[in-house]
Amino acid sequence: MRDRNWWLLVAASGALLVIAGAFGAHALEGRLTPRLLAAFETGVRYQAWHTLAMLGVLAWRAAMPLPGQRLVLGLWALGIALFSGSLYALALSGLGRLGWITPLGGLAMIGGWLALGACVLRARPTTPD
Repeated sequence: MRDRNWWLLVAASGALLVIAGAFGAHALEGRLTPRLLAAFETGVRYQAWHTLAMLGVLAWRAAMPLPGQRLVLGLWALGIALFSGSLYALALSGLGRLGWITPLGGLAMIGGWLALGACVLRARPTTPD
């Protein structure tokens, strides 16, 4: 199977985001300040969107493998780990100094979107628009 490891990573991310979402909604409500709970929920939301985006790129890659698609996947995976991971850690530990990691994850996510655009621009159109 092509991209087996990417599919496994996306499956794990999907499972973890459901677990994190349920944990945030049921176990953390009332135990965290509203600010920390909102940070945790932001991590879940960004992980969900980027996990879905990774699914889309993997499906696209199965139909039309192009240079740059793995870079997109890698940047988004790094972004999920740094952005969402740091927000989870910040919310659960209360250590504000972890907040410096979050923007690095955001930059990785933005880089993934820009790499996606570059990948599309470099691809040769199969049919005229």
